[in-house]
Amino acid sequence: MDVPGILMTRNPKPSNGHDADQAQVTLDSIADAIVRSDKVGNVTYLNAAAEAMTGWSRAEANGQPVGEVVKVVDGSTREPLAPHPLRLAIERNEPIALAANSVLIRRDGVEFAIEDSTAPIHDRDGRVIGAVIVFHDVSEMRASVRKMSHLACHDFLTDLPNRVLLCDRITQAIALAHRSHHQVAVLFVDLDGFKPVNDSLGHAVGDELIRSVALRLKGAVRASDTVSRNGGDEFIVLLSEVDHAEHAALGADKIIAAVAAPHNVFGRKLRVTASVGIAVYPIDGGNADALLKSADAAMYHAKNTGGNAYRFSTPGTSITSAPSPKVARLG
Repeated sequence: MDVPGILMTRNPKPSNGHDADQAQVTLDSIADAIVRSDKVGNVTYLNAAAEAMTGWSRAEANGQPVGEVVKVVDGSTREPLAPHPLRLAIERNEPIALAANSVLIRRDGVEFAIEDSTAPIHDRDGRVIGAVIVFHDVSEMRASVRKMSHLACHDFLTDLPNRVLLCDRITQAIALAHRSHHQVAVLFVDLDGFKPVNDSLGHAVGDELIRSVALRLKGAVRASDTVSRNGGDEFIVLLSEVDHAEHAALGADKIIAAVAAPHNVFGRKLRVTASVGIAVYPIDGGNADALLKSADAAMYHAKNTGGNAYRFSTPGTSITSAPSPKVARLG
């Protein structure tokens, strides 16, 4: 039986059948996939893990081009890695690390995110006679990293962007508005009368009401806009591109109407209203912090004058709304 000397840079001395069997058992017990090729890039060996990950049996893979058996693409562009890492190791006569975000496509189409190392194999005279690639599945690890990254930028209850991500998007919107001579509007939204609902019916109902409001807010704005939860019963809406302050006012009207419609929560119809403060770039601030502070102050003005209304931050503006009729908190 041929002894695959794939973990050495030089071929081992000839071994007896017992040693070959031991080597095979050892290689098949390794969790990482191992594939060896000859100098021209045809497969000469797979261990058991490689058979499982590629979908090729050892017998079927033998003599096949390595690119057919170990089919690796860029996870973003979906383009095959060219040249193949094994061929690259042979051409350069040096170890090669797999490019980041690489994906292995198994024979049946199942995909694995993988990490690997590839190295040339030499004979006793130092000549390259092939290459070996060792790789393993990192799909769960990458998914965990993506999840942690998502959680760091999103609210745990509503899955809306949190303040960190919102500030980044406001900064980007300001930069774009500066170039295109548009305005940016930040709307600070606070629910009127949420605390009595939360206190009387419990936090589970309160949480579900918050989720319902979040969906209403997302439905009231464009896909290019951002709805963020600031915490508690506060939300912030970024209207990333507005031509006039009147457009921000129309957006606030839609938000107020959307929030005021009855919310079906665990079989109960609940009603809340919203107080909205509006700040517009560049009038009310030149950066995210300034716009948020201006919108927050305008929201408190709307709440102090009766709620269920919006107010602009800029003093003396002609665009302002009178409070709408009060809405019963519970129904």
